[in-house]
Amino acid sequence: MNQKIGILGSMPEEVEEVVSLLNNVKKRAIGLRTFYEGDYKGTEVVVGISGWGKVASAVSVSVLIHEFHISELIFTGVAGGLQKDLRIGDIVVGSRLVQHDMDARPLLKRFEISTLNQIFMESPREQVETAKQAVESLIQDDDFYAHLNALESLQLQKPRLFVGDIASGDQFFACTMQKEALLSVLPTVLCVEMEGASVAQVCCEYALPFTIIRIISDSADENSSVDFVSFIKEIAGKYSIEIIKHILNHSFRNKKTG
Repeated sequence: MNQKIGILGSMPEEVEEVVSLLNNVKKRAIGLRTFYEGDYKGTEVVVGISGWGKVASAVSVSVLIHEFHISELIFTGVAGGLQKDLRIGDIVVGSRLVQHDMDARPLLKRFEISTLNQIFMESPREQVETAKQAVESLIQDDDFYAHLNALESLQLQKPRLFVGDIASGDQFFACTMQKEALLSVLPTVLCVEMEGASVAQVCCEYALPFTIIRIISDSADENSSVDFVSFIKEIAGKYSIEIIKHILNHSFRNKKTG
């Protein structure tokens, strides 16, 4: 199979700048979704916006698989931090994904996915390592931060890299009670969002390599120290495009030497 990388985000601000990196861009509408096909240094790329939630993201991945025949998927966006040592702006690479609102007891274990007979869905080691390298390159890029004025205006520090479990469900977390309840049953989870684990499920069912990258936008409770819209546009979107560029450049180098 020729390499074709699918890139998704739940909101336009998370991935729209990626389209500007591509050559020979073609716009294609399928159902209620719009996708952009192009190439980056000879690697075929398809960019789309999934919308919020598990169903919306699963549908988007299925379209990328069946209509565009992608060979790998990257999903990037924001998440609420659950662990105390996470701060706003930190970047999480998902090594395992779990659907925190899946509960078919007594037929299955809590959180278990019936088609896979497992609770946690693991991202392939190669994809995790490539994403880690991409984030580390971003963190070390002092020139990038010298031009990122929003970091100071939003009173944020340079991001740190975390690798671990991510939980997904069709709920927006905005109170301490929700947060504590989730951690009481899934204590290893670093952050919570609404798409990653459904994306992981579809990819696992099709044996498709995938990467889930999340930028911490809040602490998943009543406290919010930054303006969400400004953070998405000025921080998360900028981080996402730089990380994706590093991953695509890694793909280009492998293709060149392969």
